[in-house]
Amino acid sequence: MATGFITRHCSALALALAAWPALALDVSLIGTFGEKAAVLVIDGGAPKTLRIGQQAAGVTLVSVQRDRAVIEIEGNRRTLERGQHYISTAADDPRQSVTLAADTRGHFITEGAINGGPVRFVIDTGVTVIALPASDAVRLGLDYRKGQVAVTKTAAGLVQVYRIRLDSVRVGAIELTAVEGIVIEQGLDIALLGMSFLNRVEMRNEGQVMTLTRRY
Repeated sequence: MATGFITRHCSALALALAAWPALALDVSLIGTFGEKAAVLVIDGGAPKTLRIGQQAAGVTLVSVQRDRAVIEIEGNRRTLERGQHYISTAADDPRQSVTLAADTRGHFITEGAINGGPVRFVIDTGVTVIALPASDAVRLGLDYRKGQVAVTKTAAGLVQVYRIRLDSVRVGAIELTAVEGIVIEQGLDIALLGMSFLNRVEMRNEGQVMTLTRRY
C-alpha cells in the first residue's frame, strides 16, 4: 500500500472502473497495436481486439497509447496499463464499492472527481487529509487561497498549505460530501487520497488488489 508524502513521485496509470450494472466485471488490457487498437480480456473470456470507438460487453475503447488504453463503461472513462486488471463489484451489493489493482510499483492509483471535476489520486494512508497540487485546485476552480493557512511537515521539509473543505469527492461508485483537504503550492505532482476520505470507507487490501467500500 502506498504511504507517505513520497508517493508524489509516482507516475503510474489509473486502474479504476465504474461497476457494471448487472454482474461483477473483470477487465484487463493484455496488448496494444500502435495507437489504433487494444486487446482486452473481459470476464475471463477470449481476448477481444477492439479498435478505437468499438464496444464489447459494455466496454468501449476510447484511445490507445503505447502500453495503455482508455476505456469507457457507462459513461465513466478509466485508464488501464498493460498486464493489469480491474474487478468491479456486483450491482446487487447495496453498498458503494470500488476495487483497484496495484501498479508495477505497488501503488494504488485511481481516477476520481472533486466537485464533479476529474482528478487522478494516489491512495496514501500516510496523509491525514486529501492533498491537492495547486495546479489541480486551479483547474477545478477552487478558490483555495481563501482557506485557512497552515504549515505541515513533508519529506521536503516544512511547507505552507491552505486548508479547504471539498463539497464532494468521488472514487468509483463511492461519493462522499464535505471532505477536508489541503492545497500545496509546491512539491506535489499528484493528488493524494488521504484519511479524510479513507476513514469513511472500509479498506480491504489483498496483495495487488484493494477494495474500498463506503461505510453506513
